[in-house]
Amino acid sequence: MSDKLRDLRAKAMGLPLQPGVYIMKDARREIIYIGKAKKLRNRVSQYFGSQNNHPEKVRRMVSRVEDFEYIITDSEFEALILECSLIKQHTPKYNILLKDDKGYSYIKVTGEKWRRISCALQKDDDSAEYIGPYNSGYFVKQAVEEANTVFRLPTCNRRFPQDFGKGRPCLNFHIKKCCAPCTGKVRFEEYKRNVDRALEFLSGGSSESLKALTQEMHTAAENLEFERAASLRDSINAIRKLSDKQKVIQSRVKDQDVIGYFSDGNKAAFEVFRFSGGRLCDRQDFSVSVLGSDEEAREEFLTSFYSGSNTVPQYVTLDEAVENQQLIEQYLTERSGRRVYLTIPRRGEQYKLVQMCRQNAAERVAQQSGGTGRELEVLRELKEVLSLDSIPLYIESYDISNTAGAENVAGMVVFENGKPLKKAYRKFKIKSFEGQDDYGSMNEVLRRRFEEYLAHKDEGEGFGRLPDLILLDGGVGQVNAVRPLLSEYGLDIPLFGMVKDDRHRTRAITGDSQEIAINSRQRVFNFISSVQDEVHRFAIGYHRSRRSAAAFRSSLTDIEGIGEKRAKELLRYFKTIKNISHADYEELLSAPRMTKQTALAVYRYFHPDDQGSKGE
Repeated sequence: MSDKLRDLRAKAMGLPLQPGVYIMKDARREIIYIGKAKKLRNRVSQYFGSQNNHPEKVRRMVSRVEDFEYIITDSEFEALILECSLIKQHTPKYNILLKDDKGYSYIKVTGEKWRRISCALQKDDDSAEYIGPYNSGYFVKQAVEEANTVFRLPTCNRRFPQDFGKGRPCLNFHIKKCCAPCTGKVRFEEYKRNVDRALEFLSGGSSESLKALTQEMHTAAENLEFERAASLRDSINAIRKLSDKQKVIQSRVKDQDVIGYFSDGNKAAFEVFRFSGGRLCDRQDFSVSVLGSDEEAREEFLTSFYSGSNTVPQYVTLDEAVENQQLIEQYLTERSGRRVYLTIPRRGEQYKLVQMCRQNAAERVAQQSGGTGRELEVLRELKEVLSLDSIPLYIESYDISNTAGAENVAGMVVFENGKPLKKAYRKFKIKSFEGQDDYGSMNEVLRRRFEEYLAHKDEGEGFGRLPDLILLDGGVGQVNAVRPLLSEYGLDIPLFGMVKDDRHRTRAITGDSQEIAINSRQRVFNFISSVQDEVHRFAIGYHRSRRSAAAFRSSLTDIEGIGEKRAKELLRYFKTIKNISHADYEELLSAPRMTKQTALAVYRYFHPDDQGSKGE
């Protein structure tokens, strides 16, 4: 431990065991992190103890801390309120800071006679009418698209009445998404009425529009205005179809926020689905930098998100637990002015919603790391199944292949972010013994791999990078053969075996003794099967190539003057037996270790009918 850390820890041990806020500062006296604690001494002293127990981001933050201050409060709730206020005031680098860079959105209604409805990110200096602003660009875009579709308003670039009759109507007319005023056959009064209805739809929502349009349809039918009634009926049907399509993102809980969180250990993201009237009205996503655990991250996000939000719904639905749930509920209740509930569903519609939300958060993280959200979700599920401390983003898998002990080899495959990383694949030829011993072979391969790590660990890639998880093709025997090596080299890497059934299909995962069934976790089962199949394919492919090369060498050694070394050199030079058989005398003579006599012997071996005087 450095002298600086020792001094900071000594200062932290002098703090009171009371609730309060602590403020970390760097060498320039700038605030870099603000936190709260139920007991200041216990919380702050943890930062300056052994750094081996901290994630990398916490270690980076602690390395910059030169001093800290603290403020004592009467309760943990007061500490939470003060923490939120100070974070908003100072925006420290290592706290979760939510930036809304999307700006406001408007519904734009053009000022021309044949008005158009569209969405806009800012007001222009024109004759258009702007409705808004709205916080959610997602909501504005979706609502405008629905209104134009339901009331069959044009979204093209044609101008009216200048372009009347100048061309055929576009596809939108034929699929009944546009009334095609470009034909010149649409009466202006009817078009104006549809624009007004669309604006009422945007301001009142679909349910109110349905009531008004239904009443107007009945009135038109009673007045024998059948064409108008039919047009209104089509609009009503269109609104109902839109409602049917939106059922997948509707909720029985009318007003709520659904929040999903995903972290791969390096990057993290939150996804928020906001429901109003049971309908998804907004979605927001945030990439964040997180110092603590997932529970702490959710707590910090909730306080940061709702301290900057004008609305707090009655229900906030989370994908997993949050630290200090009762405290956060109290904070949100005071901000809302009514009782707010934090819920964590485990089944049903709400559970599906939070899983969808978390999948979107995983997708955002995946976009930054070059994978996909589905692959990272599988790795998160694998972490749960194997009870790992972190998501295994970098996985190495090993398999042994031989034929009755002959040409004994091993293959190593690598999966990064759930996908094969073929440039990191490696092949091993067993060197320490002859014959068949899968346990001894696995021990040799992993020992050589760890030795390579020690030699290249400063490089941070290839053998210089340690895996987050090691999977061996085999059962307890293979695991027990490798486990002592981890202790010998002082490495803390999760190690498991992939067990197959009698038909050579993946059955389970095993640790030191107990098997972990994965049949019920379909995505994990499919992933482990793909890893096992890939490492088996790679290892057996290497074994077959060596066995074929050995067979080729044995056929070459039948030629007079060609021994084991010359056979290897010929194969290395010409790559294949076929190339050797097609080579002429001069080409053979140019190969390494070849003499005139041996080149002539090889040529005549493959060309017995050509007994000319080459080389003589």
